[in-house]
Amino acid sequence: MTNTQADFATLNGTDFYYELAGSGSPLVLIHAGICDSRMWDAQFDTFAEAYRVLRYDMRGYGQTDPVDGPYAHYEDLRTLLDHLQLDKVHLVGCSMGGSTALDFAVAYPERVRSLTIVCSEPGGFEDLDENGEPIEEEAPEHWDQIVEAFRLGAYESVAEWEVHYWVDGPDRTADQVDPVVRRQVYEMNVIALRNEAMELGENQPLDPPAAERLDAVTCPTQILIGALDQLVMRRAAEFMANNIRGAQKIVIPESAHLPSMEQPARFNQIMLDFLKTHQ
Repeated sequence: MTNTQADFATLNGTDFYYELAGSGSPLVLIHAGICDSRMWDAQFDTFAEAYRVLRYDMRGYGQTDPVDGPYAHYEDLRTLLDHLQLDKVHLVGCSMGGSTALDFAVAYPERVRSLTIVCSEPGGFEDLDENGEPIEEEAPEHWDQIVEAFRLGAYESVAEWEVHYWVDGPDRTADQVDPVVRRQVYEMNVIALRNEAMELGENQPLDPPAAERLDAVTCPTQILIGALDQLVMRRAAEFMANNIRGAQKIVIPESAHLPSMEQPARFNQIMLDFLKTHQ
């Protein structure tokens, strides 16, 4: 078991929970918006054998409380890295965490050694068809009921729906997915939903958004996407792979939105191969 430093850092108005382990080049794991830092349980100790690994709960997730006032996730990341004296880092982010990692790489390219974006879309992404026309996404099934359930405080029902939408994906039923993964995401997401309902704080997006500034990404980049993820996420992955110079895209089979949890052995090998190449 890796010797882990687990602590809170009081920064930007809140107390960020983080864990730090290992030695070597710094590697930061940034969680998805339906999870918290525990989504990296299958990666943290493994990566810490060769890297100085940081994972943390973003504000409003896990053990980090939301607070009122404006903020930016990528600036929270910068402040945490400064606090821990981590300079040039490998960044790995999933979903919202991937968008945060990309924003940081655009805003602070000199501080990023490599970038891995997992099942994410860049800020400001506009989904277009082959003729360059915007694609109007249909509202997910039962969306009105989900919005009403959230309004009424039925966060467990909303979490179960989000697990089906994101973890199962559009092409699988619940019984085709590892029940342990489903339960873990459900439990993490209930915390996030309760915090979201407090309506504290307002995220300030990168301006101009990352989708318009992908040429600013100068570090080695890989785009990972689950073969069974939502279609819009697969199109976003293709968009980033086509517009980030030198980026490579890897499709992970038998996984939807959280391949690090569904296919940890495959995910870890992809990551370790990439990191070794760009060490």
